[in-house]
Amino acid sequence: MPEMSIDSIRVSLVNYLRVVILKEKESDRYLPIWVGPAEADAITVKLQEISVPRPLTHDLLSNIIESMGGKVSHIIVNELQDDTFFANIVLDVDGKIINVDSRPSDAIALAVRTQVNIFVEQQVLDKAGIEL
Repeated sequence: MPEMSIDSIRVSLVNYLRVVILKEKESDRYLPIWVGPAEADAITVKLQEISVPRPLTHDLLSNIIESMGGKVSHIIVNELQDDTFFANIVLDVDGKIINVDSRPSDAIALAVRTQVNIFVEQQVLDKAGIEL
């Protein structure tokens, strides 16, 4: 399963929607994922290390997972159906692996906060990836 990194977050000049561009670490293949403005801002705030006075939603989620004895292991963008991406947040709770269904934008926002790896299932990358 290919590991990805966040290449950039861009704004469409046509409709002002945001797109997170993931880049495959071992090649020049990219995966664009359209996200909402709140999620794009949540990812950007953490990537740019902007301090906020109170925890944002994804900070809260990270704090809850940690306070309950769990940790985020990694995230996986695991499916693409009808132009909609799906993801899993993989948690390790006392050695038990738990997969939590998620929107990719929320999973990525949590991944940047917990500094875990981002993976994409090969069939998703084959279907929607772009090579430059």
